[in-house]
Amino acid sequence: MRSLLNFLLRIHFLLLFILIEVFSITLLVNNNNFHRARFVNFTRQLAGNLYDKTSSFKQYLSLAEENKRLAEENNRLLNIIESTYKSDEIFFRSVNDTIYNQRYRYTRARIINNSINKKHNFLTLNKGSLQGLRPEMAVVSEGSIVGVIKGVSKNYATVISLLNLDLRISSKVKKNGYFGSLNWTGEDYQTATLHEIPLHADIQLGDTIITSGFSSIFPEGIMIGFIQDFEEKSGSFYEIEVKLSTDFKKLNNVNVIGNLLQTEQIELEKEAVKND
Repeated sequence: MRSLLNFLLRIHFLLLFILIEVFSITLLVNNNNFHRARFVNFTRQLAGNLYDKTSSFKQYLSLAEENKRLAEENNRLLNIIESTYKSDEIFFRSVNDTIYNQRYRYTRARIINNSINKKHNFLTLNKGSLQGLRPEMAVVSEGSIVGVIKGVSKNYATVISLLNLDLRISSKVKKNGYFGSLNWTGEDYQTATLHEIPLHADIQLGDTIITSGFSSIFPEGIMIGFIQDFEEKSGSFYEIEVKLSTDFKKLNNVNVIGNLLQTEQIELEKEAVKND
């Protein structure tokens, strides 16, 4: 004990200097918007590097399962290409193709961090602004919804998971087109709740729920899940429990979807609200 006290006495000026430095940096970051933004970007980049290394090690341990999943994904894509070969809507057209007028752009990314046990869950991707990612892009996995990009650094992006109380998705019943708002209730990671479906809508257990396409983020028809239960609420609408098709405990690779016409749509809608 005496040796410890002597050691602390010898370095007490250094400890005091470090404490003052930390206090000064804290004041600088909290009271200066520029430095706060640079600090947030630095910590996001640092955390992203750490998550990347950890994820790479985990991925190495699960190569066999990943190879099997990739083989199945390749077969699925081959089937899609075969079925659309003679279609009028051919995938992967040039952005400048005025005949086909491509609206969405897709890019692949890997999840390097993921949470499901909080009220506000996020994911981290191994791509960022240098790879073309930006906020308000949709994130899906094997055709099922995952979330929306929230923030980006040069090489990483954070995603608001569907398992986040702050995220609402415009959704509809696939068979009849009735639409409403879907959100996670903060309880079971496998279910969410769809609201505002009118009582006269024909719905049954097992019906498919998809994105409505009414937002500038998600294309129409992205898979969300299936009706697991429903009950009458407020005398006019159903409250529908949806079994999610995405298994958030097994996520690894995702597709990021960018709406090429998003800015135009948002600006036009803002103008309409302004003139209302």
